Amino acid sequence: MNHLRVVVAKPGLDGHDRGAKVIARALRDAGIEVVYTGLHQTPRQIVDTALQEDVDGIGLSVLSGAHLTLFAQVMEFLKEEDATDITVFGGGIIPEADIPPLLGLGVAALFTPGTPTREITDWVHAHVGRDRARNGAL
Repeated sequence: MNHLRVVVAKPGLDGHDRGAKVIARALRDAGIEVVYTGLHQTPRQIVDTALQEDVDGIGLSVLSGAHLTLFAQVMEFLKEEDATDITVFGGGIIPEADIPPLLGLGVAALFTPGTPTREITDWVHAHVGRDRARNGAL
């Protein structure tokens, strides 16, 4: 099994990071290397960190209501950098009606409040890094 590395990030002006820290710890405890960027990151900073750290995935936590814009910008910057093999997933306060448009942008999965951490870590193990492995990046 390949060693997975993910960035967990809090984009935008959202100042609530307890959930992101819980997920970062759960991922770490599940054997996944985590780079936590901290609060108030721009989408550009998040993508730059992902590229510098050579990660397999980016997990975004958005509680601010700006999820449509922030996820779209991260996806666009990944495309500009020819890094669409980095799996993007996320969670937070995301209305059910906004999930299909986000998935349409290429976001691989979204986890809403109450999702068990085991479900998230199992999903990351099953889905993150698969495109990179197929393309010889691992």
